[in-house]
Amino acid sequence: MVLQLDTNLIIVFATAVIALLFAIVSIFRVLRKDRGTTKMIEISKAIQEGASAYLNRQYKIVSIFVVILAIIFGFAFNIITAISFVVGAVLSAVAGYVGMHISVRANVRTAQAANKGLKEALSVAFTGGSVTGFAVVGLGLLGSALLYFIYGDPKLIIGFTFGASVVSLFARVGGGIYTKGADVGADLVGKVEAGIPEDDPRNPAVIADNVGDNVGDCAGMAADLFESYVVTVIAAMILGLALGAAGAMYPLLIGGVAIIASIIGSLFVRTNNKDKIWSALNRSIIVTAILSAIGFYFLTNYLFPTSLNLFYAALAGLVTTVLIAIITEYYTGRGRKPVKEIAEASKTGAGTNIISGLATGFASTLLPVIVIVAAIFVSFYFGGFYGIAIAAMAMLSMTGIIVSVDSYGPITDNAGGIAEMAGMPKRVRDITDPLDSIGNTTKAVTKGVAIGSAALAALSLFAAYAAETGLTVINILDPRVVIGLFIGGMLPFIFAALTMKAVGKAAFGIVSEVRRQFKEIKGIMQWKAKPDYGKCVSIVTAAAQKQLIVPSLIAIITPLAVGFVLGPAALGGLLGGAIVTGLLLAITMTTGGAAWDNAKKYIEEGNLGGKGSDAHKAAVVGDTVGDPFKDTAGPALNPLIKVLNTVALLFAVMIAANVLLPV
Repeated sequence: MVLQLDTNLIIVFATAVIALLFAIVSIFRVLRKDRGTTKMIEISKAIQEGASAYLNRQYKIVSIFVVILAIIFGFAFNIITAISFVVGAVLSAVAGYVGMHISVRANVRTAQAANKGLKEALSVAFTGGSVTGFAVVGLGLLGSALLYFIYGDPKLIIGFTFGASVVSLFARVGGGIYTKGADVGADLVGKVEAGIPEDDPRNPAVIADNVGDNVGDCAGMAADLFESYVVTVIAAMILGLALGAAGAMYPLLIGGVAIIASIIGSLFVRTNNKDKIWSALNRSIIVTAILSAIGFYFLTNYLFPTSLNLFYAALAGLVTTVLIAIITEYYTGRGRKPVKEIAEASKTGAGTNIISGLATGFASTLLPVIVIVAAIFVSFYFGGFYGIAIAAMAMLSMTGIIVSVDSYGPITDNAGGIAEMAGMPKRVRDITDPLDSIGNTTKAVTKGVAIGSAALAALSLFAAYAAETGLTVINILDPRVVIGLFIGGMLPFIFAALTMKAVGKAAFGIVSEVRRQFKEIKGIMQWKAKPDYGKCVSIVTAAAQKQLIVPSLIAIITPLAVGFVLGPAALGGLLGGAIVTGLLLAITMTTGGAAWDNAKKYIEEGNLGGKGSDAHKAAVVGDTVGDPFKDTAGPALNPLIKVLNTVALLFAVMIAANVLLPV
């Protein structure tokens, strides 16, 4: 059934197009900036080539899975599911690729802009990040609305969410393995063994490290949030069908309102004070949240004139976003108490640094969980499971500004690296260093918001799964449910173990190669010979692509196996277990890892002995542990729990269609 193109759909399409136009304008604003010296351009091109080579190779592997699964869906369901699956995969890949394409070009321009001052450098970096942010929401909203317009039923386009989930899983896992394999390997040999600075051009792994910032924190995050966005939109639309056309349109219109609010919010990112960088970025988030709340109020009055209950549910989601951002910044901020405590613990060695970092990660679960639980209670009270879905949609409606703030991080990280490798004046590093340090916090905040929204999105999918299978209660006294519960609770730990080991294997290859080059290429340390950067890029690319397959397959196969062998109730138990442990483990890893990183940076600023001190050496070890925590295993748990729920929902549809006959 094709829908009529009414006013509401026109508004949704218009706001999606506005987001894409804003991204295009941002592209031109970045590309017209000066790229700097020949040396800077040469380094930037090496990063561009490495990032493109990695993504091209990754998408070749993903495309094989997409084609196979599309054929399966075409036979198991219908051609609509197969088409929507492919559309979801393609749009997710495009969002990540476009964002990374600009990110690796904004880095050198940010470094050059730093010659003029902090305000100019911040503007270029954030504008570059805005391309990724608004490409994600524009493509996500456009794809969801277009498929709904064509087929007229959100249940028919569940494949769209699964296509996004598959790309997200591969991008998050593969990008995370790449970035931290290169980073850890470069640090272990460069900083710890050779005693050279971070981003020193004598380090053969330095280009691979800078490439990793983009494929992990830019393309990977874009795919992750694109998936969260469309998964939540479709789940909310399915649950909203009970309220009629207005219930199905409400999530789409929420996305449209927040796009306009995010564009306005992005205009508030400006400062010339290095101590106010986070304040400027955070201001854009708060302005966006306030404007979105105002828009949601009028939108709810328009669609549901007799009740504001759903507005209160949406407001709970917006408040949750802001509170999680504040909480995460507290635990990971460079001058905050938790970070200083980890730095202080470094004075007595790497062991106490790691103990303190783990304790910080564990403790950081308390406040976010309280906030998320409160959001669940409030949104359910006002709107049932549909209210929870609306709260999740309200959180993710801010994806444009959140991803813009996140993608700023790898751009400034690369800018600092280019400044170091190109031998730019100290005044440039005095600007890129604080930008980079805040970038570490922005990435942590984005991951915190992504984790919180993933929990609410997973609950929305879980509710849709329960409705599709007819489950009204899950009996934990049923042995099959308990089995599913334990399997689900175990999955995030196994998944994290596999991704952590994968980073270790990739880092081992980098360490071996860097040591070989230091030994065999005479004159590297004396600046008389140039390292073979391409070899390290090739090694970590191959390692990441090889290691991502098993974790990804586990996420897809396990829920189908449990559902088919033990039944829908057991699969419900699996989803519940995975949501709870996945949420807690993800918060622990991402927050703890970011705190370790900023504790190291705090010492490098001259505190507790500064660079080269025993405290600094201990902090480097702690950061090495924290790197795969915060950039690989932790963030990859987001797509894991959503893939599990999406596959479960597909399983439920297959049962309804008599494709599967579980016990």
